[in-house]
Amino acid sequence: MKIVVGLSGGVDSSVTAYLLQQQGHEVIGLFMRNWNDASVTLEDECPWIEDSNDALLVAQKLGIPFQVIDMSELYKERIVDYMFDEYQKGRTPNPDVLCNREVKFDVFMKTALSLGAEKVATGHYARVHSTIDENGKEIFHLLAGKDNNKDQSYFLCQLSQDQLSKALFPIGELTKPEVREIAKKQGLVTADKKDSQGLCFIGKVSLPTFLQQQLVPKEGEIVEIFNDFAEYHKPQPNFKSKQEELEYLSAKINYKKEDGKVIGKHQGAQFFTIGQSKGLGIGGHKESCFIISREMENNIIFVGEGRNFPGLFRKALKIDNSEVHWVREDLKLKNGESMEVMARIRYRQTLEKATIYQFEDGFFMEFENPQSAIAEGQFAAWYIDDELIGSGVIS
Repeated sequence: MKIVVGLSGGVDSSVTAYLLQQQGHEVIGLFMRNWNDASVTLEDECPWIEDSNDALLVAQKLGIPFQVIDMSELYKERIVDYMFDEYQKGRTPNPDVLCNREVKFDVFMKTALSLGAEKVATGHYARVHSTIDENGKEIFHLLAGKDNNKDQSYFLCQLSQDQLSKALFPIGELTKPEVREIAKKQGLVTADKKDSQGLCFIGKVSLPTFLQQQLVPKEGEIVEIFNDFAEYHKPQPNFKSKQEELEYLSAKINYKKEDGKVIGKHQGAQFFTIGQSKGLGIGGHKESCFIISREMENNIIFVGEGRNFPGLFRKALKIDNSEVHWVREDLKLKNGESMEVMARIRYRQTLEKATIYQFEDGFFMEFENPQSAIAEGQFAAWYIDDELIGSGVIS
């Protein structure tokens, strides 16, 4: 089989190419150049040049054809502009999820297929299996990677059945140490290379510096809310329906300046996110202060002291129907239906017990235990056992 591997210059994609070659496939290495502005990357790093050189060295070592394709314009349009727009609105985007849906498994995949490939492989720690249903239709299952520490199924939560049908994740059955061991044994230049920690394909970036390219710094106030805030202590009303209860539980509190005390200044609410404690420059507290809300219109950040501060927690979240995506379309809920699932609201969060509900005017997720720092714009993903079956943007 002819397979294009997205060689990113890291150890994971290098071992992916090696494993497929060992299985007797015809492998082509394709490097995506997605960024070309070094002004926002951290010092002494021009990541895409270094990564593309490493990818080339791996391709030469394995004796496979190698190409670089420039996707920087498309990436800017679909990912970077979306990021700026979301931060401006006071939401917290996840560019990695979008990058997989819009770039890697869309335009990049189409390019690969135009080169005659039957499948596209990437170095994600996830697995894809297929079964045949009673009507003879093939169903693709997106499963968590075997390595619990590295499982990246969350980043693939917006893929469709069509995209999964052409995707391969060969290292999903392995752990990271096993992947590094294979790379060492084969003498691949990426064997000891650190994982990239930056934004998807941009490299190590200072996020505020990056955002300041388009979002103008503007001084605003930091207001501390205290434990005795009345909203935290009011009794829950009686609800006429489950939907009414979920609307109540998922609603965020709209704080006002007079609800707390001004304790500092910041350079722009758009540069921060819910649950953040670093970079606020707040002293004189026993515990760290965490952001519980941002008021974009008046550029105010609201904080509470301690990671158990009541304002950080919510028991439910809402997703607009237009933002609900089912990887397993055959399991899609109809109006009025619910389902018990395991769910997460950010990468690396442990899976939590939850129930999902579909109503005519919205989709809800209710957790067994209240969740900290539910941020608008992030993706909530839901699983049955270790299979990711759907996801959506938190509204």
